[in-house]
Amino acid sequence: MSDPILLGIPGALRKASNNRLLLKEAARAFGPCDYVEADIDFPVFNQDIQDGPGIPDAVLKLHEQIGAADAVVISSPEYNKNIPGVLKNALDWVSRVKGNPWADKPVSLIAASDGRAGGERMMHNLILCMMPFRSNLVYGPEVFIGNSSEAFGADGQLKDEVSVKFLTQLMEKLRAEVEK
Repeated sequence: MSDPILLGIPGALRKASNNRLLLKEAARAFGPCDYVEADIDFPVFNQDIQDGPGIPDAVLKLHEQIGAADAVVISSPEYNKNIPGVLKNALDWVSRVKGNPWADKPVSLIAASDGRAGGERMMHNLILCMMPFRSNLVYGPEVFIGNSSEAFGADGQLKDEVSVKFLTQLMEKLRAEVEK
C-alpha cells in the first residue's frame, strides 16, 4: 500500500513562517507519507471574480488537493486574537467550488504564534470556520506553540520536548483515523 497523502495548509503566506516549520514537524511526526504543502495566496474573495473570470486556478488546485488528501493539517498563527484573513479567505474560496472535499476528511488544527498563548484564541474561531464543512476534526492534545520565533532550532525542528510529545500524539491520532 502506498503512503497516505498528508496536506499541510499554512495559515500565513510568509515563506519563512513558523507555521510552515510546524507543518513540516507535523508531517515528520505523522510518519511515512506523501506530504504536500498548499499555497493559499489567493485574491480576496469577490463575487465579481467568481461571476466574471471565474474561480481562480489556485483555488481549484487547493480544492483538488483537499479532495485527494487522506488527511489535512492546518497550522495557523494568531492575528489580533483571531484567524488570519488569508486563511479565512482560502476557506471561503474553497467553499465556492462545487463539491465538499472536506466532508468526513480527517483534519487536525495546530498553531504557532509569537504570543505566549501560541494561538489559543484563534483556535476557537478556526474550529467555528471548519464546522460547516463537516470534516472529521481530530482533537487533542492541543498543540499551541507560543513564542514561536524561539521555538525552533537551526535545523527547523521543535526544541521543546513537551511540544514534540503533544504534536506526535496528535499526529498518531490523525494517522489512526486515516488507517481506519
